Amino acid sequence: MKAYQHILIEDKQYVRTIWLNRPEKHNAFNPLLIHELQEAFVLCAKDQDIRVVLLRGSGKSFCAGADLEYMHDISRFGIDENKADALKLASLFESVYLCPKPVIAVVHGSVYGGANGLAAASDIVMADEDTKFAFTEVKLGITPATISPYVIARSGRAAASELMLTGRRFTAKEAYRYMLVNELFTSETLQTQLDYYIGNLMYAGPQAVTACKALIHEVASMSLDNPQLKEYTSRQIAQQRATAEAKEGIQAFFEKRNPKWTQP
Repeated sequence: MKAYQHILIEDKQYVRTIWLNRPEKHNAFNPLLIHELQEAFVLCAKDQDIRVVLLRGSGKSFCAGADLEYMHDISRFGIDENKADALKLASLFESVYLCPKPVIAVVHGSVYGGANGLAAASDIVMADEDTKFAFTEVKLGITPATISPYVIARSGRAAASELMLTGRRFTAKEAYRYMLVNELFTSETLQTQLDYYIGNLMYAGPQAVTACKALIHEVASMSLDNPQLKEYTSRQIAQQRATAEAKEGIQAFFEKRNPKWTQP
């Protein structure tokens, strides 16, 4: 496993945990952290032994947004340099969103600015009950542009408008209400709740989970009156039904046994 400066990677059976690891800076983004995170997700996507990805932050916070020195540096950039830098951040969120493995973000402490992009691009978001969230960009005179597609897709326009335009802090319970969070936890309940999600994901067929994630992304981009929708969904289920994995899953169901992919 490659050694990184600002992230840590832990593998346990089929689960990979990617830790943001700048605890002294509340895991704030800088160019190297952005680069390392994206590389880690690209490599994870190719690793056939990994079936679930956990995204977590070490120390007191999941991620406090952009590092102050980084912000100071980019304030001196011209438009072309700014665009190149923004594309790197946008590519990171895209790599999380398009990762073929299910991604669970486990957040705590502060989730500010771009950290919300990491969470919103994940498939499942678990938040400590004491977590504080904020889209702080407008208070710095900028916009939450690169995270906006993922946040709006999760929370909808109405919630995104209130939270992004005001830049106000909000609680984990509010984030749950706005659909930015799927599950709230405490230090006492985290492992049980995490095991529940991982257990369900591990019982599902790995190829089916990857295909289902791609299906969700594609269908979410289509309107119900799109004439291609029926054709696309019919083709997808037909292709999956023909796989060896589907045949094993159905056979295991009738034989009242666990499918082979659940065995270590």
